[in-house]
Amino acid sequence: MSASPGGAARTPAADPTAVRGKAATGERSVKLGVNFAWHVHPWEDLLVLVRRAEELGYSAAFIDGDTAMLTSRKDADTLDGWTATTALVLETSRIEIGSLRLVHFWNAARLAQSVASLERIAPGRLRFLISIGDRSGDDRFGLPLPPVSERIEWLDETLTATRSLWRGDCVTLRGKFLELEEARVRPIPRGGHLPVAIAAARPRMLELVATHADSWDINLPAIPKRVREAEANLSRACARLGRDPTAIERSQLLFCRTCGPNQDGVTFRATALAEYRRLNPWFSRISDDEIEGSLVLGERDSCQEQLVSLAASLRLDLPVVDLSGLALVPSLQVLEDLAPILDSGEMAR
Repeated sequence: MSASPGGAARTPAADPTAVRGKAATGERSVKLGVNFAWHVHPWEDLLVLVRRAEELGYSAAFIDGDTAMLTSRKDADTLDGWTATTALVLETSRIEIGSLRLVHFWNAARLAQSVASLERIAPGRLRFLISIGDRSGDDRFGLPLPPVSERIEWLDETLTATRSLWRGDCVTLRGKFLELEEARVRPIPRGGHLPVAIAAARPRMLELVATHADSWDINLPAIPKRVREAEANLSRACARLGRDPTAIERSQLLFCRTCGPNQDGVTFRATALAEYRRLNPWFSRISDDEIEGSLVLGERDSCQEQLVSLAASLRLDLPVVDLSGLALVPSLQVLEDLAPILDSGEMAR
């Protein structure tokens, strides 16, 4: 890969003062996000949920990202993730909106241009999250899906190019996956930088977090032992680059379901565990005992306490309440049940 002078040099990602949720002093301000995923909501309901989350004080809302089609639910609406994200940014006023970009869906320069354009239209409202993806059905749209190792290389090239384009450089690349010829992006984001979050868990992806990311989206269940193992790999990758791993923001999905005082607790927990398994088949090798301990389940007050405790033990800057697969009415109820945390100051540390 070659680059024009000042073009695609690889440098550790970010000025720590630019990272959302972290002050220049290194002190962290913990916020709370929410995730409405799995293509269960028509547009009208999704808009209701995100607006209500904003009214209640949630800092960020995440929705389904890049998806070609759903192979298992053929009649379900599959809203394009980027289109829905942009629309939600414009239909709300404060809350940050995020959805997962997958490297094989995008030309790097077009991605840099799209993100920079939305930042110009609505500054500070996008949470830019990216990873490599692995969904069946993308090939039916003619999208390439090379092996995991190659997608990691592809993502590395993409983020190297994207960072350079956001700095205002004129970029020429001759890479394994990218070919750019004097590409440039206008407008240039303020300061030539936009925060990048990478979803990762395994060592090679964590190397990309160390190299490119302002924020690590921990792609694991909320099991402290497993998160610590991934954290150790990230620390080693950061050490090789001379980067402080504590300067990288941390977010993670925390699967949450609340119940009323008259519900049978055993049945409720069993149903929630089965639902988590259905929605997260990629964690099938992790035992039920481990998974169940990572779930935030129970009555309102108990769930508030569990959420605060998990966020602290995992050292999260942005714990994200995972309401994937949950219908409109129960989703609204969980939002209401957990909102008192936002007023209590318990999430701050």
